[in-house]
Amino acid sequence: MYATDTLMDERELVLRLIDGDEDAFCELYAAYKNRLLYFAMKFVKSREFAEDIFQDAFTVVWQSRRFINPDASFPSYLYTIVRNRILNQIRDMANEDKLKEYILSHAVDSANETNNKILFDDLKDVVSRALEQLTPRQREVFNMSRDLQMSHKEIAEALGVSVNTVQEHISVSLKVIRAYLTKYSGTSADILLILLCLNL
Repeated sequence: MYATDTLMDERELVLRLIDGDEDAFCELYAAYKNRLLYFAMKFVKSREFAEDIFQDAFTVVWQSRRFINPDASFPSYLYTIVRNRILNQIRDMANEDKLKEYILSHAVDSANETNNKILFDDLKDVVSRALEQLTPRQREVFNMSRDLQMSHKEIAEALGVSVNTVQEHISVSLKVIRAYLTKYSGTSADILLILLCLNL
């Protein structure tokens, strides 16, 4: 009986979520956080990566809430999103290993500080131009998240907005930045290098 009641309560939350109820979103967010983090950490072996995967997954949930089927299994829906994000993370980590090999094979002389500084300054310039593509509020939220290492909740409280609004700003910012970097650079290795400098 308890399990049935729990399922009914969750379905009610999902229906409210579909209607844009932020309280329902926060309840589902809290209810699934620990178990999804544990699930993700079994694969990526990093609390930080697991947190990113979880946050990204619930950003997707909020943005695509109108397309959720309330009669389908919500846990299965969530785990599918998280699983796909885990696969993407593992792929990116593999790409990072390839990038390190690329850098080592194409690196300038480590003793040549002038050349290294020029390369680093060029990359910083590209990053700055990418950030200029954001709106002032997107840039503010993005910097608070990446530079100040503030949580989404802390940013929301500091700016007087909802956690969902913060998540949407960060999600859109990442898409804008990645699109700019993809357009800017001609090789995947260069794009990965810039993304690493951005710590995306």
